[in-house]
Amino acid sequence: MEKRVATELIEGARAETERLVTALARQRDDIVAASQFDSGDDEHDPEGATIAFERAQVQALLRQAQDDLAALGKAADRVEAGVYDVCERCGGPIAEDRLLALPATRICISCANRR
Repeated sequence: MEKRVATELIEGARAETERLVTALARQRDDIVAASQFDSGDDEHDPEGATIAFERAQVQALLRQAQDDLAALGKAADRVEAGVYDVCERCGGPIAEDRLLALPATRICISCANRR
């Protein structure tokens, strides 16, 4: 894959992921703010468990999106190093279609299937 194409692909994925991080952080903050007016008695409050679950779910999604941003940063580093389309496990090529689908991937489909 051309360096320019790879860079554009990663930057597009990064921008989308940054929007997701912003939205999830806002959602988490809204849930936390709403729970401040809660009694804190999850056992007797039917909404308490739901709020706790939503908060945990959004926090997990936010953590994953932040991890994705870090992986995209490493992918950009691999583009600069000229090894973006080289599998980190076997040293073989990573198919362009795989990179288009998963811009931050570090392994070829054969190595992914060997897990």
